[in-house]
Amino acid sequence: MFAGLTRLWLRNMRFGELDIPNILSACKRLESLRLSYCDAGVQSVLQVEHAQLVELHIDYGEFEAVQLSCLPKLQRVKYVGWSYQEDPLIFVSVPQLSKLTLEKDGVSSTSNLQLSQLLANVPWISDLHLDFRSEKIWVLPECPRLLVHVLGKLQIVNLDNLPQGCDIAWTMFILEAASSLKELCVTVWDHLCKMETDEDVRKELGYCEKANVEYQPSIVHFKHKNLIKLTVYGFQPEDNFVRYVRRVMEIAVNLKEISLYDWQVCKRCRDLDPSIKVCPSRYPRTSEQKDMLRVEITKELVMASPAVIHFRS
Repeated sequence: MFAGLTRLWLRNMRFGELDIPNILSACKRLESLRLSYCDAGVQSVLQVEHAQLVELHIDYGEFEAVQLSCLPKLQRVKYVGWSYQEDPLIFVSVPQLSKLTLEKDGVSSTSNLQLSQLLANVPWISDLHLDFRSEKIWVLPECPRLLVHVLGKLQIVNLDNLPQGCDIAWTMFILEAASSLKELCVTVWDHLCKMETDEDVRKELGYCEKANVEYQPSIVHFKHKNLIKLTVYGFQPEDNFVRYVRRVMEIAVNLKEISLYDWQVCKRCRDLDPSIKVCPSRYPRTSEQKDMLRVEITKELVMASPAVIHFRS
């Protein structure tokens, strides 16, 4: 009955010990599996094995861990909102895995992931997408020497929904470790309609006050030879952003394009309680403002060209 299925989405289910193995065994042609709000009991480990599966997507899985045991064709994994403090994924045999997406709104009790441990068995990943949902940063900026063999094949990195008002310099640790990186995209945005905005509720649920991530550059005279594109959404003419773009231009010697966008716009955010204070954007609008910022960003950078900086609408 299920032998011909290529896509399967299961929601709001509690699995017995053999349910997932039996489902995967029956769906021999399955290429895409999505599990939403599922679990297999307290502190259960979900083990996934399948000869044809290409894509795995888990939303709010109540699993202590998901072990990807034998998935020879798996290319894409997305995990949104894991519940336990340990690494949410255990990579055993996924030789074709190329893209990993992790998304979570961190609270005070959320443990920081160490990419050197999480990705130790998959050093060939080329596309990494981390979404912080405008809350606590849950990735630890590690020393490059611990990451160079893990992130050495990365070519595309997206860091989404970093909280507004916080320093973004910590993201440089990825550049220092990922020598093959070609494109880096950073989005800074307080997406208010998806955040908990009631202060009492935030305290009750353990949400954090905004704070900068501690970071110190590990390599003083570092140069990156492969980065060709930097994109920043939520750019503002503030020291935080100007220093960041200047630093990237300083170290990325073959940079071809810098695209700077204003804050993203969400219609639902506009309809929120007017008592929620939202700072107006100071994004440059006129040609004169844009030219002045180009000069400010490239000041004292002898080899940098202002022409690579584009203010996008």
